[in-house]
Amino acid sequence: MSVALCAACIFQFASEARAQCTARDVLQNQLKLRKAPSVRVPEVLVSSAANVPAWKTITLGTFANSFALRNALDASGCNVGGLAAEILARPAFVVSSTKKNVELVTVSAAELGFTTDSVTLAAIYARAKQLGFRLAAPETGPQLRLQYLDQPMGEFLIIGMEPIKTWGGEQVILNVANGGAGLILIGQDGKADAEISVTSRVVFARSDEAVPADQLEKAAAFLPP
Repeated sequence: MSVALCAACIFQFASEARAQCTARDVLQNQLKLRKAPSVRVPEVLVSSAANVPAWKTITLGTFANSFALRNALDASGCNVGGLAAEILARPAFVVSSTKKNVELVTVSAAELGFTTDSVTLAAIYARAKQLGFRLAAPETGPQLRLQYLDQPMGEFLIIGMEPIKTWGGEQVILNVANGGAGLILIGQDGKADAEISVTSRVVFARSDEAVPADQLEKAAAFLPP
């Protein structure tokens, strides 16, 4: 093997190692920020998904497969963490076969009525579904990363999605972030009992369907007295 080729291999390995460390560091820093003092409940709580305006519209189905999508992330200079890269390569990660626009909304657990410092992912999903929000398709995370290149520094957006298992069986969801070291797509704990800060913002698909009265009553059970 030539000296030039060895040097290229070492450089590539070092670059990949730095990318993985960056992904871990970014997520660990964000998790540390979650340990903040108790957060005040917003004056205006979400009562129905129909009342929440769309935050951003993205297009799904613009790539033939997940490999083309991953290549587009690399070409755009968007970093991909180790867990995120792994689930993008899993069979459960599928892309839409047709192009379609999807309206997204972002809400925090506090806006959904939770008052503790953190709440489980399962509780957030249950409350959101009862209010009429829809879980995002797996493709949403990387597509949002590609279509949200002006994301402000310090913003972390958890994708409200069904978790995808890694080869080792770990349940993972995606996080679209700008931790200060560049735009990145991160994988994070997607287990039902994963603790999420009430200030963290979660991305759901917007639904204009009216929420049945009985569902609103059930959702109200999560609200503080």
